[in-house]
Amino acid sequence: MTLTEGLILAAYFFILCILAVYGWHRYYLVFLYMKHRQNVPGPLPAPDPLPVVTIQLPIYNEMYVVNRLIESVLAMDYPRHLLEIQVLDDSTDETREIAELAVLRHAQQGFDIKYIHRVDRTGYKAGALDAGLKIARGEFVAIFDADFIAPADFLRRTVPQFADPKVGMVQARWGHINRDYSLLTRVQAILLDGHFVLEHGGRNRAGHFFNFNGTAGIWRRTAISDAGGWQHDTLTEDLDLSYRAQLRGWRFVFLPDLIAPAEVPVEMNSFKSQQHRWAKGSVQTCRKLLPRILRSSMPFGVKAEAFFHLTANFNYPLMCVLSVLMAPAMVIRYNMGWYEMLLIDVPLFFAATASVANFYLVCQRELHTDWVTRIKYLPFLMSIGIGLAVNNTRAVFEAMFNRQSEFARTPKYCIEAAADEWMNKKYRQSFVVQPMIELALGLYFTATVFYALANGIFGTVPFLVLFQVGFLYTGLLSIIQQYAGEMVFRSAAEEET
Repeated sequence: MTLTEGLILAAYFFILCILAVYGWHRYYLVFLYMKHRQNVPGPLPAPDPLPVVTIQLPIYNEMYVVNRLIESVLAMDYPRHLLEIQVLDDSTDETREIAELAVLRHAQQGFDIKYIHRVDRTGYKAGALDAGLKIARGEFVAIFDADFIAPADFLRRTVPQFADPKVGMVQARWGHINRDYSLLTRVQAILLDGHFVLEHGGRNRAGHFFNFNGTAGIWRRTAISDAGGWQHDTLTEDLDLSYRAQLRGWRFVFLPDLIAPAEVPVEMNSFKSQQHRWAKGSVQTCRKLLPRILRSSMPFGVKAEAFFHLTANFNYPLMCVLSVLMAPAMVIRYNMGWYEMLLIDVPLFFAATASVANFYLVCQRELHTDWVTRIKYLPFLMSIGIGLAVNNTRAVFEAMFNRQSEFARTPKYCIEAAADEWMNKKYRQSFVVQPMIELALGLYFTATVFYALANGIFGTVPFLVLFQVGFLYTGLLSIIQQYAGEMVFRSAAEEET
């Protein structure tokens, strides 16, 4: 074996071992969830008297969904005189007129609803929330993003949880309005279910930190101020505030049976943009707060779980390097004897990949009686997770090298049924270079699959196909949707004129 071959194999196995450790952590989250599955917050009696609640609706260019959001909030089962609604609008398009008219219309009906428009987007969403909080009258503050439909019983079920004076935030579980729209939306729904049911459920029930998700949650106002308020030095202001608040001793509550339906992205580039923002903000929060968490007096288990949570996105650069190394590593070890290769790779790959399948399988079993029919989506889920590696690696490096970027909102098109269309609507996002890199990696793995089949290395083929399909799917769908959407939108605009 040459020195170069030795270095390739050493790097390959080192990365596999790290990914396997994070894979075993998924098993641990499932264990936490199962061990503490009885620790579910139950319903509590309503406080007497009921407190004043402010509901903040941060929006930015949301012309297709803003009316739906406002209507759902106004339908909440809560005394009107104890409810204040703030429409925090940073929009620069027709959304301004739509939102302002809706506010005026409902204010005339006796609702305490205010339209607050900022000339500039300083601080983006965090800045808008902070500006609204300064003039809010509520003791508690609920937040809903534009793509959500607020449950009518949201306040009736969350406000009583604050009977414990140390509870600082209550989070509902996200639902999915358009789960069955496409393969992409089905996969996103399963990914989000896993995040809420097992990650939030396991962490919260075991007494570890978990985070507010930026929407469909309600805060005690004093908890926000005690933690230092909304800060906009990360793209995930919700994650940042959550950890700062819990470090101050505030306790969070997750209500898995309270579901707030939301619209998941139907376009691959929008999905990538959302994932990029979440990944970059998570790494920014990791850099900002992880040293403070590790130095704190919190129990070791809380620190360890926070470490795995905040560092998880560093796996994406490792995935990219692994993708490049897989083919040469396979060729080197095939020449050395592929039986030895199977004895080493396959257990590590199973630790890294089977843990993903087990994680989401358990989640679907917990949520759905027809969970067996959903198993068929797990290979696609793993492939799309791999296909995001390039996108999220870019996010990690931008965060590590402190490259600033604006808060890129995820386009919402009011897609609720299979017949709804998005291509003739505004707010399209585009990528040029990144899909080509993903496509190149997909072709690279296509060649690797053929090599493995030609040489009888069948044990590696299933893993190679996951990478092949993941990169081809994310790359091709990005390109096809981008150019098809632009053509349809341009044609629709020409017809209107």
